[in-house]
Amino acid sequence: MSALSAVGAWIGDWRDLLAWPWWLAALPLPWLARWLLPPARDGSAALKVPFGARLDAVAAAGGRGLRGGGAGWLLWLAWALLCVAAARPQQLGEPIRPPQVGRGMMLVLDLSGSMSELDMTLGRRTVDRLTAAKAVLADFLDRRVGDRVGLVVFGNRAYVLAPLTLDRDTVRDQLGNSQVGLAGQETAIGEAIGLAVKRLRQLPERERVAILLTDGANTPGTPDPMRAAQIAHDEGVRVHTIAFGGDGGMTLFGVRLPVPGGGAEVDEPALRRIAEQTGGRFFRARDTSELAGIYAAIDRLEPVKREGKAVRPRIERYPLPLAGAMALALLAFLWPRRRPA
Repeated sequence: MSALSAVGAWIGDWRDLLAWPWWLAALPLPWLARWLLPPARDGSAALKVPFGARLDAVAAAGGRGLRGGGAGWLLWLAWALLCVAAARPQQLGEPIRPPQVGRGMMLVLDLSGSMSELDMTLGRRTVDRLTAAKAVLADFLDRRVGDRVGLVVFGNRAYVLAPLTLDRDTVRDQLGNSQVGLAGQETAIGEAIGLAVKRLRQLPERERVAILLTDGANTPGTPDPMRAAQIAHDEGVRVHTIAFGGDGGMTLFGVRLPVPGGGAEVDEPALRRIAEQTGGRFFRARDTSELAGIYAAIDRLEPVKREGKAVRPRIERYPLPLAGAMALALLAFLWPRRRPA
């Protein structure tokens, strides 16, 4: 058994160096052909070329083998290099650990009119809710290396701005270009969940995640969010819900001023039931720091599978012996012309 193991290890080492090592068996073919085949008969050439005499001299030198002088040596070396090139010599490169896809994640973002409320602070500036949500979401995307991420926005209707993709820069660009009212002024939460579930069906069940951020309640007359949550549960999609927004109104000299008709109240009980029914979590964020903490918590709840198994790429090295064979064959072709008459 030890001898067989040694032979197997030797073959394995050769396979690491040569992709097709059996091509080396062709090395003695010219010698075998000269030994086994009958000699060529005299006769007129079927094809005449200006350098026919030179080719005959090269062929004669190769036929005499290593005793044929310089041209014979060159031809045999060229044939050996050609066989080595045909065996495809390879070199193992440095180990690479490719990232593995961890989750298929649809970000579901509310663009209804209430997202324009100026009740958030970002870098000592008072900003609207959508601007604050964009900043936190962009930071969240930076941490999801290896995930397929998509973006659904909703108002009166729900739309896919970015399909599931590994290109997080595309998702970030679409997120940055989204504006309040782009999908209408209302809040079709049920339709948004349904669209996210539809897009996640193509992925394995354990990888399907949706994160819903809204600052309002589902608009009457749109699909029922609880019915959409049941569909998400049946399809194996976890929906994490975030109720986002402050107390409404605008800030003047540090004092919150109410705005008539503003500050739509978020339906926290409904969002909580959606999360519980689908196996997700419900969160409440009243400011930017709380929202950032929520996305950090979701990041821990839905970990990305880190680097996969290390692989070593094979680098092809056959061009070098192939070029050497061509160069030696050319030298052998030119050799008879250099010999004295």
